[in-house]
Amino acid sequence: MLLDTWELLSYIVTVIGLPLAIIVFLYEQRKERDNEEEEVYQLLSDNYQDFLKVALSNPDLRLYSAEETPNLSEEQRERTVIIFSMLVSLFERAYLLLYEERMSPRQMRRWRSWEDYMSEWCRRADFRASLPSLLHGEDPGFVSYIEMLAASERVSNAN
Repeated sequence: MLLDTWELLSYIVTVIGLPLAIIVFLYEQRKERDNEEEEVYQLLSDNYQDFLKVALSNPDLRLYSAEETPNLSEEQRERTVIIFSMLVSLFERAYLLLYEERMSPRQMRRWRSWEDYMSEWCRRADFRASLPSLLHGEDPGFVSYIEMLAASERVSNAN
């Protein structure tokens, strides 16, 4: 009788416990993956905030108040190129870490904020003009993506 009870309990554990353990394991894996994605997004956002501080510390370049800053000195042009290079590097990192062909709604929401940043900068004529040299050697998927955004903004600005 005791052996039958143990055998019945082992069947119950196998039928109920094992699938439940697998479900809990998969749930925890998903939760961990979501937390890792959120951490990556937050680190990228912090990096963008740091970039904005660099832009803010160069008010003579008028990076936020104009579509293009005219009449720059040689030193100002060099600073602008360096700042744009930093920005492209950050955008590429965001693309490589966040962009996927098929995204969940949460991933899409995170990506759209980066797409907005990229579009905002692509509205600047001097940023668009700098892109060919800045994109040399970058990830081909990223190059295609940002060139598509730049072309879209060029058309929007022409209208």
